[in-house]
Amino acid sequence: MMSFSIISKQLNRQIKTHAKRFSRTICDEQRRQNEIFIAEEKRQRESIGRIEKIEVNYEGQPTNEVLVMNRNISTPYDCAKHMGEMVQKRSVVALINGETLWHMHKPIPDSCKLELLHYQISNPALVNKTFWRSCSFILGAVVSSAFKDTVGLCLHSFPSPNVKSGSFVYDVQLSLDNWKPTTSELKVLSIEMIKFCQQELPIECLDVSTDIAFNIFKNNPHKTQQIPNIADHNNDKITLFKAGNHIDISKGPMVPNTNQIGRITVANVIKLDSDIPGGPIFRFQGVALPSSIMMNHFAYGLLEDRARLLNPARVPGTQGIDNEDNTFVANMAA
Repeated sequence: MMSFSIISKQLNRQIKTHAKRFSRTICDEQRRQNEIFIAEEKRQRESIGRIEKIEVNYEGQPTNEVLVMNRNISTPYDCAKHMGEMVQKRSVVALINGETLWHMHKPIPDSCKLELLHYQISNPALVNKTFWRSCSFILGAVVSSAFKDTVGLCLHSFPSPNVKSGSFVYDVQLSLDNWKPTTSELKVLSIEMIKFCQQELPIECLDVSTDIAFNIFKNNPHKTQQIPNIADHNNDKITLFKAGNHIDISKGPMVPNTNQIGRITVANVIKLDSDIPGGPIFRFQGVALPSSIMMNHFAYGLLEDRARLLNPARVPGTQGIDNEDNTFVANMAA
């Protein structure tokens, strides 16, 4: 059974058809979610009031600097702009006061020490996790629009990033029984993910109340079930990320722009043995490289082979609430 709306033999024609259908259906829900997100973003910005200055002690190349920035307005990305184009383009994630990972587009709340981490640092473990998490987030965006209208689809969750597992993951509920993707279907998914990243979309970040989060995800029973547990571990706030029209829940941080993701392969989709009602859960798995890192075809092929194996992350089930681990900052070195 061919479940995808895009079939490799008729790729160009099917992509156009898919785009028209997508604009009529899924985009209606995304439009609603985006309107809520943008309104809340505007409300938070306007509630700041009088602008206060903070000192950000930047440590790194090309030189250490003390930057005078705006409290709850200026972001690490704004700081990177002051340090030159090279620093701005290569920065992946910020490290505040030597202990807290911070999304590049998230406003800084107070004076602090700031480091900007990138892919070439001597110990890139934290950067790699940020990259892996971002790939899962974008995989969810692509899968959301990949199937026919007749296929029920509901994003469930993606596990905390584990680079050693060999693949980034998104678990999705589908109204299919025993679907196994063909090589052509996996290739199309990979192409769609590449196209998404090539739009060079900034990945935005916003902390919202549980009420806002419930409203945004009211049509996704899995997300709404996860929200209370997430809020309990995040000061009653839900952290949302947005790229283009896609919005999802994650503690973050993410990479600042989709253009940092280069070579991509959606390597496998595996039906999981889960007891969640409503349809089977399928684990979408992929592998990718940052756009700044090159690898020969043979070596990348080995990564693809490994990414086809079932990722050992916990299988979603009715026993316990599945969402991305919210203790990442406390376990940064893990």
